[in-house]
Amino acid sequence: MKIYTLHKKQNLPITVNEAWDFLSDPKNLKVITPDYMGFNILSGADRPMFPGQIIQYIVTPVMGIKTKWVTEITHVMDKKYFVDEQRFGPYALWHHKHFIKEIEGGVEMEDIIDYKVPLGILGQMVHPFLVKPKLEEIFNYRTEKLEALFGKY
Repeated sequence: MKIYTLHKKQNLPITVNEAWDFLSDPKNLKVITPDYMGFNILSGADRPMFPGQIIQYIVTPVMGIKTKWVTEITHVMDKKYFVDEQRFGPYALWHHKHFIKEIEGGVEMEDIIDYKVPLGILGQMVHPFLVKPKLEEIFNYRTEKLEALFGKY
């Protein structure tokens, strides 16, 4: 069983409060997801983030195949971090930690995603040329979108 990790950091010239207000609102995930992914929230984003919150999405990650994705917000420490875990969706495991830290002149945002692809050895074989590049593309888009919204650090 191979578990992969994607680790990204980004600095933005905003306050911790501004970063938290944006990132902890589940509705803003659509804003920072590429349009071609057909991201649509079905339920669960109608109140501020809290531990135990279940959010249901439809996403089209590859080849136009619509996929239902259900995540649970498992941990929240106000203005510091939150964790979402997939309960149903395209991965065999998805554990995404979001950290926000004040730095001089802004904030550092850090994402650490531990994930496992489905389909055993077949999933591991397609990971390097399908799954990993797609995740890199999505998080690179997020970096660009957040800089467009809040400015470069």
